[in-house]
Amino acid sequence: MTILYGWGPMFGAPSPSPFVLKCDMQLQMFGAPFERAIADLDSVPKHKAPYVEDDGRIIEDSTFIRFYFEQKLGADLDSGLSFAERGAAWGLERMLEDRLAMIMAHERWLVDANFEKGPRLFFMDAPEPARTALCKEVREQLHTMMVRHGIGRHSREERMLLAERDISAVAAVLGDKPYLFGDTPSAVDASAFGVLSSCATPFFDTPLSGLVLEHANLRSYLQRLEARYFADVSWPTAMAA
Repeated sequence: MTILYGWGPMFGAPSPSPFVLKCDMQLQMFGAPFERAIADLDSVPKHKAPYVEDDGRIIEDSTFIRFYFEQKLGADLDSGLSFAERGAAWGLERMLEDRLAMIMAHERWLVDANFEKGPRLFFMDAPEPARTALCKEVREQLHTMMVRHGIGRHSREERMLLAERDISAVAAVLGDKPYLFGDTPSAVDASAFGVLSSCATPFFDTPLSGLVLEHANLRSYLQRLEARYFADVSWPTAMAA
């Protein structure tokens, strides 16, 4: 039995995590049956989701989950891509996950109004005053991590300039194709859907939503992927917001 651990619909998106969305979509692309369950971050060494339990084995991190199932199933989510396209797809994935997703997280967690209406919900089980102290500690840790990463050293205006370039690059690669590299989705489409849909949700007050939705091809792309992979997805219990 294979179980994907993460979270269901929140914040106007099929999951609050772009990486849970990525993993869910890629597992569907593999065609292997799996179930969904709510993550318990204290139960796994890396303390993050998504993670997968496969016949008693725990695999953490969306990228390593993909590698694991490609090896186990003898599958290749990039089978239709040329050698050059594989390189371009990997570079696009790293841009999306290692920079644009960081900018998105900064908007959600470190902009006070966005944190209060969104991520604070993750801490509601903690009693006061411990909840307020915990939120403060987590946000301070995230700020420190963002500064060390580098993205936290920029002004919001500078971060949005970088985001605009990243999002426009994805739109340019997509062009008028159904998916980023042709008529069939590949692994990078899962990364793109996870990050771009997380940026595009109107739930948060952020310029990121407009930067995505101003591209007509990205709007239809996200609608196409959501309809194909998430129209009938259900989670056992999930916070709704």
